[in-house]
Amino acid sequence: MTLDDHAEELASALGVDKEEVKADLQNLVEYSVPMEEAKSSLRRKYGDDTGGGAPASKAIADVSTGDGSVTVRGRVLTVGKRSIRYQGDELVIFEGELADESEKISYTAWEDFELTPGDTIEAHGAGVREWEGDPELNLGSETTVAFADEPLDVPYEIGGESTLAELVPGDRGRTLAVRVAEVEGKVIDGRDGETEILSGVVADESGRLPFTDWNPHEGIDEDASIGIENAYVREFRGVPSVNVAEFSTIEPLDETIEGGESAPRMSVHEAIATGGLFDVTITGSLLAVRDGSGLIQRCPECGRVIQRGECRAHGDVDGEDDLRVKAIVDDGTASLTAVLDADLTAEIYGGDVDDAREAARDAMDQEVVADEIRGSIVGHEFRVRGTLSIDDYGANLEATEFAPRDDDPAEYARTLLAETDEAGGAEVAE
Repeated sequence: MTLDDHAEELASALGVDKEEVKADLQNLVEYSVPMEEAKSSLRRKYGDDTGGGAPASKAIADVSTGDGSVTVRGRVLTVGKRSIRYQGDELVIFEGELADESEKISYTAWEDFELTPGDTIEAHGAGVREWEGDPELNLGSETTVAFADEPLDVPYEIGGESTLAELVPGDRGRTLAVRVAEVEGKVIDGRDGETEILSGVVADESGRLPFTDWNPHEGIDEDASIGIENAYVREFRGVPSVNVAEFSTIEPLDETIEGGESAPRMSVHEAIATGGLFDVTITGSLLAVRDGSGLIQRCPECGRVIQRGECRAHGDVDGEDDLRVKAIVDDGTASLTAVLDADLTAEIYGGDVDDAREAARDAMDQEVVADEIRGSIVGHEFRVRGTLSIDDYGANLEATEFAPRDDDPAEYARTLLAETDEAGGAEVAE
């Protein structure tokens, strides 16, 4: 339903002017008040506390973003807790997932209903809003939560224990056992001024992911094996990012968490199909070095590559010299653009920025640097490790490692064919 539809429905139920209701409703929604809470507020304002009738009872799979208010029965899978800034105030919210036999759904509780993983509840009058394209339940002042004695059987794991590979943006209340592969302290411009945070990389046997600790906890030290409770996951540059906050807890583990030294190896097609990976290794032929490679200039303000002394964000600037390679790599299943930073480019070129600047000055042509790089790598096969992101312009792999392939091409081809055959067989079986 659109805002206009909600306003018309509410105005009709209250017997008041639609445009007046619409203006009030729009004002509340613009301040991030969930639609159902906004409508409840207006019902109280206009003297109607009936709530607009009994909400329909629905299976979770049938809940849609078009629903205003519903009643659902389900099993609490996860419970996360964090503080947010809401209309200028600090609020504590609870969030996680709820499931029945048909499906699971995310929820946000604006009050403490004392939910714990494993509880079977009936939420009467839960609001529904759209969150990242999917419906989400809002449990607020208009919601009544009843606890059942008999647990509901659901086809989902209870609790938030996850490996890093299982995490997706939007997860809340997750419990992780990881090794801190990298960590550094930073000072950022936060909502309350300068704020200290920790950021870095965590790893387990399934892979590696970036993390941010917004309220630096003791125990997050390099190479430490730790348990994290009540983590949530956001998307950062196309990949999941682990977030640790005020109500998260950190505990040292007796066991040593292994993994993270090597990245999962995939074909280019498999990697692209994931939608984005923080750490992956692909191997393929380098077909071309794209324009914008070699000796380039960046904006001193934002770091963007500039063209003819102009930054698209800051206009005319005095660019700072840098090195970069944008290379097209193809393994026969698909292709992507591998982006090499100044250090990796210098290794290929055999010189640093000063050397490249001197070569360009001697030749009176900046392209001489890119041409020399092309001559040394195009047509050869390389192993590339890095972070894969997918956008409207295609697949880009921000390389952390770039080296001539060190495996047997024939063995790699056999492995790739075997994996393709297995995938095809699985599809047929389904």
